[in-house]
Amino acid sequence: MMFFSRLRLHPNMDSPAAIKITGYREHQAIWDLFDPEPDAKRDFLFRRETAAGLPVFYLVSQRKPVDRHAFWDIQTKDYQPKLSEGQMLGFSLKANPVVTRTNSEGRSVRNDVVMDLKKSTGWGEQKPEKRASQDVLVQQAGERWLNERLDRRGARLDSLRADGYRRHQSYKRGQKAAIRYSTLDLQGTLTVTDPKRFQEVLFYGIGPAKAFGCGLLLVRRL
Repeated sequence: MMFFSRLRLHPNMDSPAAIKITGYREHQAIWDLFDPEPDAKRDFLFRRETAAGLPVFYLVSQRKPVDRHAFWDIQTKDYQPKLSEGQMLGFSLKANPVVTRTNSEGRSVRNDVVMDLKKSTGWGEQKPEKRASQDVLVQQAGERWLNERLDRRGARLDSLRADGYRRHQSYKRGQKAAIRYSTLDLQGTLTVTDPKRFQEVLFYGIGPAKAFGCGLLLVRRL
């Protein structure tokens, strides 16, 4: 059993408290909605949106969220998408798109796909009037990254708009070093080719940085 939830700020909660929930604090706030289990692994995906200047979270989880502190207004329903081969869906995804490369020391490292494309095409050395715009690179990099991953996970990418490229840094409590990652906003249409495999994507996400609200694929019927 999986659950799909929408979390809004409780009407009695002061807005400044919610606005401070950013970065890794978002992950901690979501964790707090589940019964504490010392050995439990993260079993949810989430995504943050903003409405009227306040956060709204969408959540897919294996357990039903429960707010024990009267902080959120939570609406939850069973999540069992009805999928079929050839079905067309619209989708929205906030992703942390990376590729794995081997560095000069022979170690595998994750690279931001936009920066990786800039490096592989010599973008930085090209004259400004000759090189492609960053918007073009974002579209190319995002499309290549998502197309490859959907193809292995039971769907075909039909159309895509990639934008909203941002680089972030966040801090875990007790750690001085910042965690750096990038995000892209990906929206478009797809066709389901393998319902069982694609359902796994809806339940467990796509790409890394899920602790920072990435990877939840939201879909709608067309």
